[in-house]
This record gives sequence, structure tokens and C-alpha cells, in this order.
Amino acid sequence: MSRYYIPMPPPAGTTADSRDVTSLLQRMTQGEPGALDDLFPLVYDDLRRVAQGQRRRAASQTLGTTALLHEAYLKFARSGGATPYVDREHFFAIAAKAMRQILLDEAKRRLRKKRGGDAPRTDFDEQRLGSDTEVRQAELMVSLDQALDQLGRLHDRVRQVVEYRFFGGLSEQEIANLLGIDRRTVRRDWAKGRAWLALEFS
Repeated sequence: MSRYYIPMPPPAGTTADSRDVTSLLQRMTQGEPGALDDLFPLVYDDLRRVAQGQRRRAASQTLGTTALLHEAYLKFARSGGATPYVDREHFFAIAAKAMRQILLDEAKRRLRKKRGGDAPRTDFDEQRLGSDTEVRQAELMVSLDQALDQLGRLHDRVRQVVEYRFFGGLSEQEIANLLGIDRRTVRRDWAKGRAWLALEFS
């Protein structure tokens, strides 16, 4: 049993004031005990939407939305104040990345159990990410992660835009704020990233 207490979902009607969230993120960065527990109910609904999107893209059948959300919470709890959270967008980008890593680890375990060895190459098709079989989805997720690593070595900002846009579900403006660029650059990098991945999987 984990020694970390996972807060319950917030009462209906709970809303998050951006100033409260920013203050709590600063407290988390400073490693203040209890800051995460205070933050979690305020951002629970938004984090749940991120988790639902991550599960759809990974077609996860073994890890439910609530379980994924709580696994991400435990990652934050274990990290303490190791990550300096800049603002709300930064926090959600990190949360989305943590959830994707959890699902990626799950996919790798699934492949080791069912097939073993390295995942074969598969076609990249954004519209089909939620419609293939369980094993094929695991293969695609692992292959896509490897491709993103390669993209990052060539164009790290483009990789970040793809991760934040596709996996994190952030808007163009949120990504622009996060990376310190304008929306036109985000749109251009997103198009570059999709084109590069399409060629990589062709």
C-alpha cells in the first residue's frame, strides 16, 4: 500500500482561481508539504480530461482514467519540489508527459508479455490511434515514442510542440506561452512535426 494519500475529487462546483493555482505551484516548487494535496482538487477536472485524452490515444484497456490520474499524482508526490513549475501551462504539460510515460511503460510491459522483443514499425495515422487492436496500439505507442526521440535530436522545439499539442492537448496559445514563441510558429512547428512523422512511418 502506498504511503501517499491521494486526495478525493473536488465537490461539484469547485473552480480553480488561476492565482490560487500559481500560488500552490510555487509552494510545490519550494517543497512545501501539503501543497500538492491542496492543488489536486482545484485542477482535478482538467487533469482528468488530460488523462482521458491520453488513454484514448493509447487505447489503454488495462489502466482506467482514474488509475492513470492517481499514478500521475504519485509521480508528483514522489518528485517533491524537484521540478520548478513556472505556471499552470507548465504544470499541465508536465502532467501530460508523466501520464504518457505511465502509458508507455504499460505498453512496453504489454508487448513483453504478449510478443517480446522490439516493436515493429507501424503506419502513423493520427485518426486511427484509437481504433486498432490492443497489441497494435502498444506497438504504435512505442514506435511513436522512438520516432519522437529522433525528432527531438533534430528539432527539439518541434518535438515539444508535437508532445504538447497531440499528447498534452494544449492549445496553440498555451504552447506559445509555454515556449515563448508566437502562435504562427507553433502552427508551423506542428505542421513540420506531423509531416516528419508521416515520412518516418511511410
